[in-house]
Amino acid sequence: MAKTPQSYANHAMYQPLWHYWAVPAALFYLLYCLVALVRGGITTHEVFDLIGAVGLNAGIWASRIMALTVQDRIIRLEMRLRLREVLPAPLVARIPELTKGQLIGLRFASDAELPGLVERILRRELVKAKEVKAAVKDWQADHLRA
Repeated sequence: MAKTPQSYANHAMYQPLWHYWAVPAALFYLLYCLVALVRGGITTHEVFDLIGAVGLNAGIWASRIMALTVQDRIIRLEMRLRLREVLPAPLVARIPELTKGQLIGLRFASDAELPGLVERILRRELVKAKEVKAAVKDWQADHLRA
């Protein structure tokens, strides 16, 4: 079965285990514990269940944040190396001016369009990652994401 080509319109990625199981189950458990606490009164059992539910939710969200932080750091490094290879010398010297979000947005651009997009970013025509992604014409898919 052929995959639909990735583009700005459809590049958001869903992780079924995360989006459709872990988060809903943890939130449902937290809600259940809160209802049990309100209906049953404050007992040791309900308090410990609620503490467990809060801890479970905190752990799930922390693991997601850590994975995305590592992914962003890798993308930032990858893009800095890639830009050094494809940009002309005057633009290479200005790579440190690019923000993390701009570098993340640039990762979908082809090598041929990187210099033009970087120039637009440095002229402040493109500021946010969404603006950079929307400006990409030759979309390079990224299927290896967390």
